[in-house]
Amino acid sequence: MATPFVTASATVQPPLLECVVNLSEGRDRPLLDRLAASCGDTLIDRHSDGDHHRSVFTLAGDGAVVEASARALAGLAVELIDLTSHEGVHPRFGAVDVVPFVPLGSGALEPAVAARDRFADWAGRSLGLPCFLYGPLPGGDRTLPEVRRQAFGPLLPDRGPPEPHPTAGACAVGARRVLVAYNLYLEGADGALARRVASSIRGPHVRALGLVAGAAVQVSCNLIDPGVVGPGRLYDQVLAALTGTGGRVARAELVGLAPRSVLEAEPRARWAALGLSAAATIEARLPAGSAGAVKP
Repeated sequence: MATPFVTASATVQPPLLECVVNLSEGRDRPLLDRLAASCGDTLIDRHSDGDHHRSVFTLAGDGAVVEASARALAGLAVELIDLTSHEGVHPRFGAVDVVPFVPLGSGALEPAVAARDRFADWAGRSLGLPCFLYGPLPGGDRTLPEVRRQAFGPLLPDRGPPEPHPTAGACAVGARRVLVAYNLYLEGADGALARRVASSIRGPHVRALGLVAGAAVQVSCNLIDPGVVGPGRLYDQVLAALTGTGGRVARAELVGLAPRSVLEAEPRARWAALGLSAAATIEARLPAGSAGAVKP
């Protein structure tokens, strides 16, 4: 049984954490099934995209159990995924590309930071995987885009060897708040228009890329603060950016799960058009016995 964390004022229960592991494999179903089986009961969602050649495994529950599941998943992924033969439209620099730890329940970020640091220490030592940290750091916050731009250049790994793993590359390990990964597919548009739309909506609360994914054109987004810019507002911003271009939004796609509060902030009549459903919330998938609302 995990040991409770002790504060100056009281003994509290172990933290409730989410870990959203992004792996550079989205096509090999038997391999993905093996990876999913390694996660145990903490796996609450799996989303794969063949064009991105990427899968998102969402783990949640007791923090210590989630950490153990993330290690099992990462260890097997390093064994099974060879980045040297990888091709896909989504940016990546590792087989275990991104491993963010996210606080649920109380929303205090410190347990996620501690889990991040423990995971990076382990992955660097046990897997020989260079790990770049993002989120709160002693010198200030570092973002995931900064890691992608600067890795192995001005930015050296925080844990593990100084060079990429020969088949698994490197790993970005983070501590962050809940975000919403969200794609809008466009019709009557090309890659250039998708990139212009992405540029027009990008800002402190939204990260966006314009991508050509097979036969589809999409604006791929992370809603960093979904309480400020949620799916509905983003959808409307994309519609406005498409005005006069001949392009239109064909459909919306939630990647993984969203907090229930994000769903409830949108009129129910828009849920279907926005790609949202009550079944695709973190709270709906949390293990039995988990308590506390998710704090976006």
